[in-house]
Amino acid sequence: MKTIFNRISLNLFSSIVCCCLFFSTASATGSDIIKEDILDAIEKKYSGKSFEANFTQISRLAALDITEKASGRASFSHPGKMKWEYMEPEHHEIITNGKVLWIFRPDENQVMKGDASQFFKSGAGGAFLSDISLIRKNYTISLKEITADYVEINLAAKTKNPDISSIVIRISQKNSEIERVVTYTPYDDTTLFEFSGIQFKKIDPDVFEFKMPYGVNIIEMD
Repeated sequence: MKTIFNRISLNLFSSIVCCCLFFSTASATGSDIIKEDILDAIEKKYSGKSFEANFTQISRLAALDITEKASGRASFSHPGKMKWEYMEPEHHEIITNGKVLWIFRPDENQVMKGDASQFFKSGAGGAFLSDISLIRKNYTISLKEITADYVEINLAAKTKNPDISSIVIRISQKNSEIERVVTYTPYDDTTLFEFSGIQFKKIDPDVFEFKMPYGVNIIEMD
């Protein structure tokens, strides 16, 4: 299990994106128009915002045919601040203030520390969750599916990325909240996130600063 999360934790993702757009297949006049409306709505709703959500994660390593499930709560704040607190199957935290990345595993008394920009460059690792402008900048966006219940858009990475090749986002037609995010790697690994309890709120900046416990082992990541 730790093999999956050591590898996939830095691929987070990816991504919470919601939009305030309501439309039906009958009203769609073309995929490009719909796509632009979705992007405009996402940017209007999420630019500069802070929010939290519960999540369930299902991660699969294709080469080993291993699938694991995890759950917890995530927090995001513009620009580039994230905290993923995993509660099941084991407690660990992934925190960044936009400059430094910490991965804390209390059961192992270990903190991995590194440069956030190296791990989240090009929008990888869920970076665009806290800076929505990275969607247009780093991905080619296409409309994947529209039903009466949801809309799906596909994000294909513009440049070759060892962590993420594409992301599929499902948005509820009922309330414009994200229902599902699936990230794909070049190795055919997948990470599926389902979100609930989304709350837009002001978040204390200290949430995104890791307070180093006394005596913890620190591992510097290149």
